[in-house]
Amino acid sequence: MNTETHTAILQIQDLNFTYPEQPPLARGWSASIGAGTTLLFGDTGSGKSTLLRVLAGTLPAGGRLTLAGVRLEDDAAAYRRHVFFVDPSTSVFDPVTARACTATLREGDTSFDERVWQGLVEGFALTPHIDKPMYMLSTGSKRKVWLASALASGRALILLDEPTGALDAGSIRCLWRALGSPARTAQWAIVIASAERIDQVPLSGTIELPLA
Repeated sequence: MNTETHTAILQIQDLNFTYPEQPPLARGWSASIGAGTTLLFGDTGSGKSTLLRVLAGTLPAGGRLTLAGVRLEDDAAAYRRHVFFVDPSTSVFDPVTARACTATLREGDTSFDERVWQGLVEGFALTPHIDKPMYMLSTGSKRKVWLASALASGRALILLDEPTGALDAGSIRCLWRALGSPARTAQWAIVIASAERIDQVPLSGTIELPLA
């Protein structure tokens, strides 16, 4: 992992994870992730999505994860309250409207920024779709609903899995503008999993798969 000096928001100690009959994704891996945008870089199938789920606290692994002073092993619910993560393959939100989906995602997020969210809804051209059921939205529009919630979130750790997937060019520009805002990145750790290098926004660090 290549990072600048920073105060850790997420501390990873001796992480171990292996799927049965597969090479280990992590074996005694330790790192710290601070404020700003960190790139999780690796080829398709290298384990980026799996590692995001581990960091989100939704996929059990060996080792210790400490987020905003909370250890996952001590209080998993409190740890997860500090995390924003949506698996882009999920269908759990399909029956509800995009607005209701946002309400669920922001529940308990006392620092959620309504003004930023509204700006992103407009920037992503979501206004005509915000009261439609999620199942009626395209793959890209669903992703934009989740991204607007993520980038308005006040949670300590924001995990984005291939965020540009299925987005139109205008929405990608909106995403990079939001990620390039110092006000959005000064206090939160944002991890972007991508199979492509990112040079559109300043990075505070890079994690490359396979892990050393």
